[in-house]
Amino acid sequence: MSRSMFRLPALCLLGGLLVSGAQAADTVTSQNAPELTTVRAAIKAKNFDAALAELKSMVVKYQNSGVYSLLGFALRKTGDKQQAMTFYRKALDFDPAHKGALEYQGELFLEIGQPAKARANMTKLERLCPTGCEELEDLRDAIAHASPAKGS
Repeated sequence: MSRSMFRLPALCLLGGLLVSGAQAADTVTSQNAPELTTVRAAIKAKNFDAALAELKSMVVKYQNSGVYSLLGFALRKTGDKQQAMTFYRKALDFDPAHKGALEYQGELFLEIGQPAKARANMTKLERLCPTGCEELEDLRDAIAHASPAKGS
């Protein structure tokens, strides 16, 4: 038997494993972000309920750190801090360098009286943005203006 006869079955087996693995239900299938323009517009207009409605349908279809981060933000702004933290963690599990999630989670840490954790997020942003970025400046400002009653 020639070597090429052994290669064909091996290639077919490898191809089958790749296809079946890509279809596993618990596998992250995409880092592609959905179009978030309308969500961002709703958030900018402080229409967090509209943003939530759109994000809740997206989160079912997309496994994306941007969707998780914005969902956390909208949840926090509507008062659901516990669920917000869940989605910030999910965003950071998916992408530990997600600047928005680090900023928003840091702001939530301040709101719940955990300034040391907020400062830890700021340190991460300082590493990610050595020349500065909006997320770092926003979190730095939030930390500077945090009330002493919350432990800042």
